[in-house]
Amino acid sequence: MNKKQKKVLYKIIITIVLLAVISFIPAKGTLKFILYMIPYLIIGCDVLKKAVHGVKCLQPFDENFLMAVATVGAIALGEYTEGVAVMLFYQIGELFQSYAVGKSRRNISELMDIRPDTAYIENADGEIEEVDPDEVEIGTVIVVRPGEKIPIDGIVVEGNSSLNTSALTGESVPRAIREGNQASSGCINMTGTLKIQTTREFGESTASKILDLVENASSRKSRSEAFISKFARVYTPAVCFAALMLAVAAPLVSMLLGFDAGWGKWVYRALTFLVISCPCALVISIPLTFFAGIGGASNAGVLVKGSVYLEALSEVKTVVFDKTGTLTEGVFEVTDIIVADSAANAAGVSAAGAAEADSAGMSKERLIELAAFAENYSTHPVSQSLREAYGRSIDANRVSEVQEISGHGVTAKVDGISVAAGNARLMKRLGISFEETGCAGTLVYVAADGKYLGSICISDKLKSTSAQAISALKKAGMKTVMLTGDVKSAGEAAAGELGIDEVFTGLLPGDKVDRLEEIINSSAAKAKTAFVGDGINDAPVLSRADVGIAMGALGSDAAIEAADVVLMDDDPLKIVKAVKIASKCMRIVYENIYFAIGVKLLCLLLGAVGIANMWAAIFADVGVMVIAVLNAIRALSVKKL
Repeated sequence: MNKKQKKVLYKIIITIVLLAVISFIPAKGTLKFILYMIPYLIIGCDVLKKAVHGVKCLQPFDENFLMAVATVGAIALGEYTEGVAVMLFYQIGELFQSYAVGKSRRNISELMDIRPDTAYIENADGEIEEVDPDEVEIGTVIVVRPGEKIPIDGIVVEGNSSLNTSALTGESVPRAIREGNQASSGCINMTGTLKIQTTREFGESTASKILDLVENASSRKSRSEAFISKFARVYTPAVCFAALMLAVAAPLVSMLLGFDAGWGKWVYRALTFLVISCPCALVISIPLTFFAGIGGASNAGVLVKGSVYLEALSEVKTVVFDKTGTLTEGVFEVTDIIVADSAANAAGVSAAGAAEADSAGMSKERLIELAAFAENYSTHPVSQSLREAYGRSIDANRVSEVQEISGHGVTAKVDGISVAAGNARLMKRLGISFEETGCAGTLVYVAADGKYLGSICISDKLKSTSAQAISALKKAGMKTVMLTGDVKSAGEAAAGELGIDEVFTGLLPGDKVDRLEEIINSSAAKAKTAFVGDGINDAPVLSRADVGIAMGALGSDAAIEAADVVLMDDDPLKIVKAVKIASKCMRIVYENIYFAIGVKLLCLLLGAVGIANMWAAIFADVGVMVIAVLNAIRALSVKKL
């Protein structure tokens, strides 16, 4: 408990003790009033102050005003015990919900520990020096010793170790890391010392982005939250007016009909009506449910940027996937190099390259060299695989006039030769005649000075959990679709192996948006469509989808920024978990809405006709709130989903 919560707890304990003592004192009249006012002011002083402040600010209609009017009225009618009891149980309920919110916040605040306040670098003398992470520039080599958190994203340049990634991914199994691997900030280095060359600034690193996403999640409210806020603004003044009418109109009608007015009886009923009508259960439990759901999802490695997206995720009926890096590992390797028969000396075969030349004179080594140099500046996984297949350092001075054409490939000048490397669309766009070849993967066609040289086959393997994720989504009654820029043979082969319902191949980024539009328009009215992707080309599609889901570990910054949900370990199975979390959260929201409104309407009716007294009102207010809050914090538990 924090200091404020402890203070309220002490007041509750003192009030209970005083009430117990007073009940044994045979006091009457003024003495009884004074004795009961002591515990009442102890427990209710803060509420009375807030009520007065609300009236002064011309915003009186809140739960503090309702409690103040009801308890002061009860005491004025001589119902001292009930007046103090209403305030006491109200404060108990407030303490309980404060503790529940605190627990949910602590779950999220644990994420705050993933971003270290210090970084360590090795100075010129070989000594380890502590620095502020904000001052570390891109390209600096930082040292991370066993037990320390990685402060900034980077590439391991020296050392082998295992990382605890649970703060980011929710998974407790350590992940091996070695030289050349990407290291994400927020992970804990467990065994060996690592030297990491930073690739981002501190404020742009993974840990910083995660914290920013979570901290801003509450600013995007769901329809349910917006409804409850509007409901409370209308509901509270309405019940105050209804209570006033009950206290004034009912006695007047009785007098006109010739009966006893019974002012005290009707005022008591009106005060009971006010206590019952307090909307605390709804106003508190609904946002708390979403807050708990977002917090629980964060701990499981699923970042949801707001309750509006959590609500939309629960309504998803179609999941559309990108292929590369989403359902596949995104780690390409060259599996075949096919030199065209017409490539005789087309690109100036060097003496070294001629040694491996085929019958036409072009060498496979030269073909991969031209492709690797042309793709030198591209960050696409296919480009990286070409550079890795080349296997030697690339002199950037040999490359000029680079132009990357989205969805097509790259053109550049290599040693003064105009080189084009890309898919069939690029060859057609440049008017280059080429030979289509079969490949169980991605084909990169290469041309130089307008002449076709050959093709390079690059394969990517499916993620181990992709088929399981697709199967789980289909069992949940969802339709699965794949949109990919790959050729038909590669796309259909992957879709067939995974069991995806529908696949569209050979799509440009713009084509993906158009195709997604068609899918959304053909869906049922209230059904939502989610798109899952990871690349920079997926950003427009992620933005257009009802729910955009990005792969956070290997995904591009543009994709993560455009997405509504981020999966921190790139595991497709987390999509299933995210949907289950959202569904559970919305189920709890509706349970609380129906339960709170149902009980209150029943008690309001009973209170108006005099069947329910102030004690029933206490249950209808505090009891319902406690039950709703207990139900709400169930959304924190997501491990077994």
